[in-house]
Amino acid sequence: MIKAVIFDWAGTVVDFGCMAPTMVFIEVFKKKGISLTNQEARGPMGMAKRDHVRILLELEAVKLAWKGLYDRYPDENDVNELYNQLEPELIRIVGDYANVIEGVPEVIQELKERGILIGSTTGYVQSMMEHLIPEAHRQGFAPDSIVCSSEVPAGRPAPWGCFLNAQRMNVWPMSMMVKIGDTVADILEGLNAGMWTIGCTLSGNEVGLSECEADQLTPATRLEMIRKAEEKLLKAGAHYVIDGVWECLPVLDEISLRIARGERP
Repeated sequence: MIKAVIFDWAGTVVDFGCMAPTMVFIEVFKKKGISLTNQEARGPMGMAKRDHVRILLELEAVKLAWKGLYDRYPDENDVNELYNQLEPELIRIVGDYANVIEGVPEVIQELKERGILIGSTTGYVQSMMEHLIPEAHRQGFAPDSIVCSSEVPAGRPAPWGCFLNAQRMNVWPMSMMVKIGDTVADILEGLNAGMWTIGCTLSGNEVGLSECEADQLTPATRLEMIRKAEEKLLKAGAHYVIDGVWECLPVLDEISLRIARGERP
């Protein structure tokens, strides 16, 4: 009953822990004398990167620090300056974080065998994806459609990326499609598009650890971090939450049964 699944990229199908953008945001702000915490840098993750910069500059701590350094509050010119520094840095390193996450190739193969189309959306612009896409393809993630934030009027949480995927793949209704992502912005994007939504915790931004770091956690700490991430994604409206894409097939089966019963997201 499911016609298409639309995946997020970083933290969902590649770059376990969504490490690349977090590192770049922290470094770019540091060059301006602003120290971001890991949590602050990750807060707006999933949004278009220019919007991400804008939200960070609206944080009270950042505004006060900026006022102390530059005797004024940050404005749109500062958004543009920081973004113009951010984009080439992400282009430079994103290919180094292109490892496809465990289980993704097997899931994609199974979905294709079922005749389910594979779409994707990302907060990255097209220039950031040039090195990432071929490397992901080589490792087994080759979606039927890829929509970057630079291709739509507004990035997440707006639904336009999901709508453009549907248009390109010629698939509808949206109520028979599923969005899978690791951020609040992903969940809101799917909900605003009228889709079923699945949130990823362990592999994604809300836990925010590399695979190596996650493997080193004690079982109790690991469960607690997953629980907090799960709580946040469910609060955003996710229909289901999983550790990572490797757990999605049984959930997709359940969604398919709910669709068959006439349920809508």
